[in-house]
Amino acid sequence: MKENSNLIRVYSGTELTVNLLKDELANFGISSMIKNDFNSGVSAGFSGGDPSSIDILIQEFDLEKAEPIISEFRETNS
Repeated sequence: MKENSNLIRVYSGTELTVNLLKDELANFGISSMIKNDFNSGVSAGFSGGDPSSIDILIQEFDLEKAEPIISEFRETNS
């Protein structure tokens, strides 16, 4: 991902579903980033947060291309 881009959260879920969506977006040439505050806290010696609240972020300019992919993903994985 390019630095200084506007990242937006497009999905939150479990580690499994977030990784599945990340792979699906990559199949369409859309870069994404996973934000997992729970694992970051555990690694730092803290606990807390919700392990099923992992976010996937994409660049704002990819949103229009990503929306139908995310919608279909939600329908088949809900």
